Amino acid sequence: IDAEGKYLIPGVIDDQVHFREPGLTHKATIESESRAAIAGGITSFIEMPNTIPQTTTLKHLDEKFGIAAKSSFANYSFMFGGTNENLEEIKKLKPNQAAAIKLFLGSSTGNMLVDNPKILEQIFSNANMLIAVHCEDEATIRNNTEKYIKQYGENIPIACHPLIRSEEACYLSSSMAIELAKKTAARLHVFHLSTAKETELFTNKIPLEEKKITAEVCIHHLWFSDEDYAEKGSLIKWNPAIKKTTDREGLWEALLDNRIDVIATDHAPHTWDEKQQKYLKCPSGGPLVQHALPAMFEMHLRGKLTVEKLVEKMCHNPAKLFQIEKRGFLRPGYYADMVLVDTTSPWTVNKDNILYQCGWSPFEGSNFKSRITHTFVNGKLIYKNFKFNEIKNSMPLSFNRN
Repeated sequence: IDAEGKYLIPGVIDDQVHFREPGLTHKATIESESRAAIAGGITSFIEMPNTIPQTTTLKHLDEKFGIAAKSSFANYSFMFGGTNENLEEIKKLKPNQAAAIKLFLGSSTGNMLVDNPKILEQIFSNANMLIAVHCEDEATIRNNTEKYIKQYGENIPIACHPLIRSEEACYLSSSMAIELAKKTAARLHVFHLSTAKETELFTNKIPLEEKKITAEVCIHHLWFSDEDYAEKGSLIKWNPAIKKTTDREGLWEALLDNRIDVIATDHAPHTWDEKQQKYLKCPSGGPLVQHALPAMFEMHLRGKLTVEKLVEKMCHNPAKLFQIEKRGFLRPGYYADMVLVDTTSPWTVNKDNILYQCGWSPFEGSNFKSRITHTFVNGKLIYKNFKFNEIKNSMPLSFNRN
């Protein structure tokens, strides 16, 4: 392989994806989306529990591992969903059995809202692994929704999304989760920060290994702002919402000064028709795994971040944070998950080269100067210049936990 002039980096570890299987396979499957991920240089993923059935029992967790073992192109693990009802199942979880416990503190796609304060505290107190949280205050969102329904009826403009799922909703919920983590000494990871204000809740005074409370930012919150709703409409409707340019700048600042530890995708595909519905019916989320790394290399070429910082946030830190065994670094004795990136090979995202099952991307029409040319999974070349080795070589992620 001629790698002259290219970057060789560790495979990206995406700590937050929704691959929709089982139960929502009209949107995506583990096979289809892990294939797109490999083309985007993501060699390991951690998938979320809001499938059908929800991953809230040990039986359903095992079933997901079974599906991935047969069909995943990338290395895989899953989060175990916490609910108001499944504390006993959480207590049965062994530290290496799941990537983490996932809690939705604001009902998002596939209502798994945990809103019983007593149960919440018990989950935080009993967890024997990291707790990852989606933080948006439900009462605030409901009040805001009612307000805009009164004003617009069913025809709420998409530009109201960041006003409904507001800065206040995010900050209230994030600060509450952090208070609870401090009180219970839980290990907390706050998913997809979307506001500059929330970044004030996190520290960069200690190294990642010593942090008990960590933060993630997603590609869409680093790339888009509320100014893009006019052109992109509901295609960039995410929860939490894409907010102001000042929020985007605040997130970049916190990422670069290490208050934010990880970059992820929150890849969450829906069909084109689902995304064309009116605001109240249109689901939040969109596909990102194929384009996340090219987008971040684009930001590198624009002078936003170094390749070292990019690799730290997308490869090294997810491995450290989740205590993933022998991945996230190019080191002797580690699994050879490797990606070659050519930063001098421009291309345009279009229908013909989008690999998601849903067939669309919020990046359609974007020009990227960088492309992923080769992806190795556990030492085997699985992807090369838009061609796949269909003989998969993935493994479940293992964790260094007691």
